[in-house]
Amino acid sequence: MIKLAQAQVNLLASVSSKQQTEMVSLADALGRVAAIDVFSDIQIPPTDNSAMDGFVVNSLDFKGFNKSLTLPVSQRIAAGSQPLPLEAGTAARIFTGAVIPQGADAVVIQENCEFDCADKVQFNVQAKQSDNIRPAGQDITTGAKVVTQGQRLNPVDLSLLASIGHASVTVYKSLRVAIFSTGDELAEPGEPLKEGQIYNSNRPLLMALCRQMGFEPVDCGVVEDTLSATKTALLNAAKNADVIISSGGVSVGEEDHVKPAVQALGSLDLWKVQMKPGKPVAFGHIEGKPFLGLPGNPVSSFVVFQLLGVPLLRAAQGQLMQEPIVYSIKSGFDKTVSSREEYIRVRLERNKAGELVVQRFANLSSGVMSSLSWADGLVRQSCDQAISEGEMIDYLPLTDAML
Repeated sequence: MIKLAQAQVNLLASVSSKQQTEMVSLADALGRVAAIDVFSDIQIPPTDNSAMDGFVVNSLDFKGFNKSLTLPVSQRIAAGSQPLPLEAGTAARIFTGAVIPQGADAVVIQENCEFDCADKVQFNVQAKQSDNIRPAGQDITTGAKVVTQGQRLNPVDLSLLASIGHASVTVYKSLRVAIFSTGDELAEPGEPLKEGQIYNSNRPLLMALCRQMGFEPVDCGVVEDTLSATKTALLNAAKNADVIISSGGVSVGEEDHVKPAVQALGSLDLWKVQMKPGKPVAFGHIEGKPFLGLPGNPVSSFVVFQLLGVPLLRAAQGQLMQEPIVYSIKSGFDKTVSSREEYIRVRLERNKAGELVVQRFANLSSGVMSSLSWADGLVRQSCDQAISEGEMIDYLPLTDAML
């Protein structure tokens, strides 16, 4: 067995991104991965503009200011209009986002003005240079990088692209991920259970996780527990997808055929990881396509996917690598030493003192999938170290941020 950190390094070192690209509209770009850097051809805002509704003035007119200062109003400037230069010794009515006229250098907000009539205004505060003015290029300068190659695009990224006039963006084509389960004991949801069978919950889980990450899952069904069927499934998956993920069949029992099948068809680069849940893990390549074999127990399958599958798929998609979010949170429980690095299902709660702590799920069996529905995170317990109530421990939130 190797440690999880080394397994992660090994996986990433063996995966390269050779994705094709395509141009998509911003409406279709959410969650996609940018294939090129995008630079702005313009500055945002394009000109100095008003940050507030009020009156735009030249601050030199406020020398020796007193609250009786009154200036005539020479023009009205709305957002989207082109103003005339400001006449000396006058003010102009201005609205949020409107262009600052030549000769003006400050905006006094309307709450600090008296303007019963439209042709003059009295000021209750002194105007200072640059007051309430958003300078040209304050947000984005010409030539600034707006999007970085490998960046997964979120709604704010799309807004920035739109603000510089881009209606589309070049992205990597979505990764195709082949997913299949092994096990004669598996029945499909909706079918009647035969004696000794259980419903297949791993494949819907993995397909949903891949879809949530912006990938295209390829459903390869359930593979019967034979070596020949496992080989056929792996070869078909390699032909139809960029990455292959299976669940089950990676232990050492007589009915576990994934390991010998991968060894016969390609290369097996990793076998068993010193982690709990999830020790039986297989990683290799089939016809040049990365293969990740997950344990059959549903919790193990989920945890291994989060810690090994997510970085693997990100790398294959061409996405920038990012460290998982880890918080230091006070433990609300005790736990004895574990011989493997353990990931414990926990939930944030308030203790009697009002402190935010994490509490563990009562049953940590790798078959208790309901524990993941209850949990909002995982606690990382280092190998050969106990956890004591009140100590600070590593907490990994189970949110979309992990994906």
